[in-house]
Amino acid sequence: MASVLNVSAYLFTRIDDPAVVRETLRDRAGAAGLRGTILLAEEGINLFLAGAPEAVRAFVDRLLADERFAALETKDSWSDAVPFGRLLVKVKREIIRMDRPEVRPQDGRAPAVSPETLRRWLDRGSDDDGREVVLVDTRNAFEVDYGTFAGAKDWRIERFTQFPDAADSHRDELAGKTVVSFCTGGIRCEKAALYLRDEGLDAYQLDGGILGWFAAQGGAHWNGECFVFDEREAVDPALAPTGTALAPAGVSPTGV
Repeated sequence: MASVLNVSAYLFTRIDDPAVVRETLRDRAGAAGLRGTILLAEEGINLFLAGAPEAVRAFVDRLLADERFAALETKDSWSDAVPFGRLLVKVKREIIRMDRPEVRPQDGRAPAVSPETLRRWLDRGSDDDGREVVLVDTRNAFEVDYGTFAGAKDWRIERFTQFPDAADSHRDELAGKTVVSFCTGGIRCEKAALYLRDEGLDAYQLDGGILGWFAAQGGAHWNGECFVFDEREAVDPALAPTGTALAPAGVSPTGV
């Protein structure tokens, strides 16, 4: 049985002293023998960590005790080995770069659709009000190539900073419809949904992202696998590593 616990999590929350938090979390994670990446910015935290289950859980529990991170929710999976070579803890301008400072999820989340609700909509072919549902994949093109929702919009972006311009170019495809943005764990689609709503569209984010969908709904309405930013490369709808290798050389462990 796989013995290494992998956790991914993000939270948009105001951090006034990210450099100080960096030192604290680096010391804690290092002492616990964890490997992976933690990104910090004034807008929040984004982390991917792996290690012995008791050590990972203790680190997360201590993080949750800080009121700034109390709402953090982790997505867990298992592997036979630690899929990271080292521990990196960095301060960034954004925990997911969009280059649109007016989009501030730390001031309020975009409305979210649960996997259960989205499954109902996709099964029936419309939302609860009978409107067409449009899924928008906010990930980079190479990630989409591993797998995506059936019929989802794929604008072939190469980095998330291109998303706003791509959305503007394809606005007519979304107008008058219920738009659901999605990404691997939720961080990109949260910013994307806020941007789309600022543009006057009826947009929501998929709560928990693709990994949350897999945990709740398996492979329903999904074609293929899901790229993950660690040495597992990709996971199937059962969250098991697949070994598929399509990512371009030099891809960051966190995709930002």
